[in-house]
Amino acid sequence: MKFAAYSRELCRYLGCSAALLSTVFNLMLPPGLSAQTDPNSIPTTSPIKHVIVIIGENRSFDHVYATYKPKKGEKIFNLLSEGIIKANGNRGPNYSLSAQFSAVDTNGEFSVSPQGKSIYPNIPPPISNGPQSASDTAPAPFKTKKVAKLAEPDLPKGDYEILTTGATGIAPGSVDTRIANVNNLGEGAFQLTPSEKYDDYASSPVHRFYQMWQQMDCSSDYSTKANPSGCLADLFPWVETTIGAGDNGNAQPVGFNDATTGEGSTAMAFYNVQKGDAPLMKEWADEYTLSDNFHQSVMGGTGANHIMFGFADDIWYSDGSGKALVPPTNQIENPNPQMGTNNYYDQDGYSGGSYSDCADLGQPGVAPVVNYLESLKRPIKANCDAGHYYILNNYNPGFNGDGTLTSQFSPFTIPPTSVRHIGDALTEKNVSYTYYGEGWNLYVTDPTGANPYDAYCNICNPFQYATDIMTNPAQRAAHIQDTSSLYEAIDTNSLPAVSIVKPSGFLDGHPASSKLDLFEGFVKKIVDQVQAHPKLWKNTAIFVTFDEGGGYYDSGYVQPVDFFGDGTRIPLLVISPYSTGGHINHSYADHVSIIKFIERNWNLRPLTARSRDNFPNPTAKANNPYVPTNSPALDDLFDTFHF
Repeated sequence: MKFAAYSRELCRYLGCSAALLSTVFNLMLPPGLSAQTDPNSIPTTSPIKHVIVIIGENRSFDHVYATYKPKKGEKIFNLLSEGIIKANGNRGPNYSLSAQFSAVDTNGEFSVSPQGKSIYPNIPPPISNGPQSASDTAPAPFKTKKVAKLAEPDLPKGDYEILTTGATGIAPGSVDTRIANVNNLGEGAFQLTPSEKYDDYASSPVHRFYQMWQQMDCSSDYSTKANPSGCLADLFPWVETTIGAGDNGNAQPVGFNDATTGEGSTAMAFYNVQKGDAPLMKEWADEYTLSDNFHQSVMGGTGANHIMFGFADDIWYSDGSGKALVPPTNQIENPNPQMGTNNYYDQDGYSGGSYSDCADLGQPGVAPVVNYLESLKRPIKANCDAGHYYILNNYNPGFNGDGTLTSQFSPFTIPPTSVRHIGDALTEKNVSYTYYGEGWNLYVTDPTGANPYDAYCNICNPFQYATDIMTNPAQRAAHIQDTSSLYEAIDTNSLPAVSIVKPSGFLDGHPASSKLDLFEGFVKKIVDQVQAHPKLWKNTAIFVTFDEGGGYYDSGYVQPVDFFGDGTRIPLLVISPYSTGGHINHSYADHVSIIKFIERNWNLRPLTARSRDNFPNPTAKANNPYVPTNSPALDDLFDTFHF
């Protein structure tokens, strides 16, 4: 019997509490695994003894906070402050700053800054790809609250109605006629609401690696003092409509047009917090600290960004024991356009190319990115080891929940990795940590996702890629648990020092499959429960952020730090007794900044010699706090608090 299961059975027999369960479990750990110390007794650099990191899905900063207006004395960089839009969501005097262009990339070579650009008089109409109707036998929205409650236990009691509403009523792949003036949206950003309700399921734009590099349209020729990276962020709809989420190595369909990829200009949509959208995201920003310079750490999607969060680096195709190998040909990215097409990639997709040997300039797509990095006034190293094929997008982690290999079910799987991760660093200092993935318990028994209510995110758990965690039953039981254990730990004063929390696919806020109001409800349940325990709340910091911008347009500065990123800004809320006051923090940061906070707070060394947590904190000029003058640099987030 597994250690965790045995200890639970023993406690049932003894009638012991959750706190004693933890003690019993620690006593049963095999040699080499020490019992975890009470977080309150471990010395920390700050008064923070508990960190909770909650990671949602796919929202850029401007997509959520485009119209946010901070309290007097605070400044923010968003669509409203730049004059791109007005507070009511209409076009502002500087609307043209968000203008988008079409381009030409037909010469057989991928480009991060395609030529032949032409401004869109009207961006292509967005395409609907969310759920058309409610169902009790398929993913949300559900027909009844009864089924919603059975499928999803992690919402506040009053929020289950939200899981039954918001179906599009529009066939996927059709023009999203819910959007006002959908065929006449102008050249740039547009407000999604109120014609499409905040509670509606909305479409999801492309957010893969090479696509996002193109969307950002970066060139040293465009560099200025205010924007030294030279990224213009002006090709979002063009990439959506020319390649979208990938081709999986297939030929371009006959009759290909602006609607074929099923996206249109979904990327240019934004919500309006001044008109009632994202009310809790606004409330927390008003009361606590919001960063307007926090970024996704990797160009691209969910998997690579969660990996960067766990390892402060990317991982690569290997034999599982630390030796780099070459992946199958059809798993190597090739973003070069197919013959006779405009930007339709040769090999890219969720069951296609996702690896690149970025140390080899002869590999497809690599040279344009590396040459751009090296051409900057302050050149940036690609940080790619020779012969290593790094994962750039979403592939299954190496292990199923029970420690068996995922490759038994799919060839599109990252082999187990021996790269050092944040869990290793915490364990060395006897600092407790747990990854709480909602739906974990069901997933362990359903690794292929056959159950329609199994919405656990396997690619989101960085420890599920790691051999040292997943091959050891005691380590899995100690460090990967369902969110039901999180709520119990809060109530029983047994919360670990570091908690990483991931909602299920129903509540993670991912466009098309979830909604932002559902993610707000998930976060609120945790925040409220922590605040209901004053002793815990007084020394806790809750970081609320997203894995990436989801391919949504954002107007903020992007700092290139290596081959992998950074990418667009994403929201970061810091909720703590030490971060009150509605402050807007401008220091440049990304996911690895949270790792840097943890390391500084518990006096941990950087994960490896090459990981991003070695970067210094940024320095910046007073007139432009958003741009580090010592690039590459990442903040450790201590300046988001007032200790």
